[in-house]
Amino acid sequence: MSNKAPPSAVQPVKAIGVRRAPFRDLYHRFLRLSWPLALGVIVALFLLLNTLFATVYLVIGGIANARPGSFADAFFFSVQTMGTIGYGSMYPATPAANALVVVEAVAGLLVTAVATGLVFTKFSQSNARVLFSKHVTIAPWDGVPTLMFRLSNERGNRIIEAQIRVILTRTEKTKEGVTFYRMIDLPLSRDRSPAFMRSWAVMHPIVPGGLLHGATPESLKECEAELLVSVIGTDDTSLQPVHARHQYADHEILWGMRHADILSEESDGRLVLDLAKFHDVVPTKPTDDFPYPRDTV
Repeated sequence: MSNKAPPSAVQPVKAIGVRRAPFRDLYHRFLRLSWPLALGVIVALFLLLNTLFATVYLVIGGIANARPGSFADAFFFSVQTMGTIGYGSMYPATPAANALVVVEAVAGLLVTAVATGLVFTKFSQSNARVLFSKHVTIAPWDGVPTLMFRLSNERGNRIIEAQIRVILTRTEKTKEGVTFYRMIDLPLSRDRSPAFMRSWAVMHPIVPGGLLHGATPESLKECEAELLVSVIGTDDTSLQPVHARHQYADHEILWGMRHADILSEESDGRLVLDLAKFHDVVPTKPTDDFPYPRDTV
């Protein structure tokens, strides 16, 4: 069995033989950029276009009051034209310069429209801020060995009709000796929440006949097991669909541990959620029904 991580692991899959279409998905690539990088791309494009037009102005001339051979004057005139500023100190004085001003005005109009649309689309995207616990734990819960992890909505609003899905990915061998990666849904005690707010404990009971019944840390490592978690729902503020995903490798599963309690009650009856202990885990007492080896954090 290979010790390499499966394709769904943290490392991206390297695809070969893919048909190249570098300009077809520019829109999606832009939306995936961070805000500083996206704004930097727009600024760089604006400066590049003005540099190109300034070079042409410098070649054909015809800009009144511009210093002969001055690239700076040509560049500033291009910026004023594309930005529809028009101070009036420099202006086109020949037919060729006027024709180029028309071309640049149209280009500036299109670039402004495209940039405005891209920025608005990116700004209007609603992204979920869902925090996943660092580890998955396996411990007895109500007498049943249970796989558990938890997540939190860091925005403080509600994700309406939130649904969670947990998939176990592992390597298997066919009768023909072919190794393949199999994805299997794990049934959960509760896979949806009408209003996901602050904390959600996700549980998969390990029952006889289940996928993880009889599993050990060694067996999960041998089959390169991994848990893929996805959450979808509707943001109650923007009313837009949101989603989040996370994945856990086999070494992030702690046996004989459970997550520390983060919910308590004050003397006046108010409930307190202590997210400072969100990732904390505590050991559990071994039982006859839970013979799995115990791990440490």
